[in-house]
Amino acid sequence: MHPIEAAIASYESGPAKLRAACAGLDPASLNRRIGPGEWSIMENAVHLLDSDLASTHRMRRIVAEECPLLVAYDENAFIAKLPSSEADLADVLDLFEANRRFTARWLRSLPAEAFARVGVHTQRGKVTLLEIAQIYANHVDHHLVFVAQKRRNLGISA
Repeated sequence: MHPIEAAIASYESGPAKLRAACAGLDPASLNRRIGPGEWSIMENAVHLLDSDLASTHRMRRIVAEECPLLVAYDENAFIAKLPSSEADLADVLDLFEANRRFTARWLRSLPAEAFARVGVHTQRGKVTLLEIAQIYANHVDHHLVFVAQKRRNLGISA
């Protein structure tokens, strides 16, 4: 499979993985923190949504603008100051899935040369559209490792 299509396909598979990881959890289990400084499963899900919304905006700017500045955000401040426990999991999962479907569809509409376009991230430096797509394709898997560990610590099988 071509690297562009592989990145998009991997990116597009994220919502099903996140839904499966959160399946069968009651609100108390979703919002329980295992230890100090640890995010709950709900906080992980909301973080994935927050970062996905930012990533879509970054990818669209890379395509539309010449070498845009892509500003990082403080993910821990989002968790600390925006109460994830008040979120509805179904809404989080539905919006995450809709955003990924929308983004994958427009990524597939682009010519291959668009994936070489560059933006400058305030933490990572220069990144291409393809690199951003790959980073966010892998982002779900990265966080699902923590979600699986949290489920084990809670004694809840996947």
